[in-house]
Amino acid sequence: MTPITARAHRSGQADRTGLTARDAMLHAPGPQVDDHMAVDVALSVLIGARVPHLLLQDEDGRCAGLVTRAQLAAHRGGSWFSDRTRLRDIPLDRGPFTASAVALGEAEAAMRVRTLDVSPVVDEHGYALGVLALTP
Repeated sequence: MTPITARAHRSGQADRTGLTARDAMLHAPGPQVDDHMAVDVALSVLIGARVPHLLLQDEDGRCAGLVTRAQLAAHRGGSWFSDRTRLRDIPLDRGPFTASAVALGEAEAAMRVRTLDVSPVVDEHGYALGVLALTP
């Protein structure tokens, strides 16, 4: 996960660093699981990996979403929940994701507009390269 530090900048002002979201990807994207995985299993993977979120991938390996521990715990506690509930069956952010060619300043602005703390960064084919995170 690559943090973007909070900074004041005017709406529409270009990012003067010239860096793109792809440039900010220093580490592997972290744990990725198939979206047909059961919620209970995904929660175990998340806890075992000691990470704040999991990236979901579709049957082709492309990024299909991002899920947090809080989201999994909330759905697990619902009265409608069963051990057959799959990740693809729960509501979560399924995009649009941050394109790798987007300037970091634009990525930050888009995340703030959508009130996202984290956003997957995907290449031109939809595969996850990593995750951007806003920091206070």
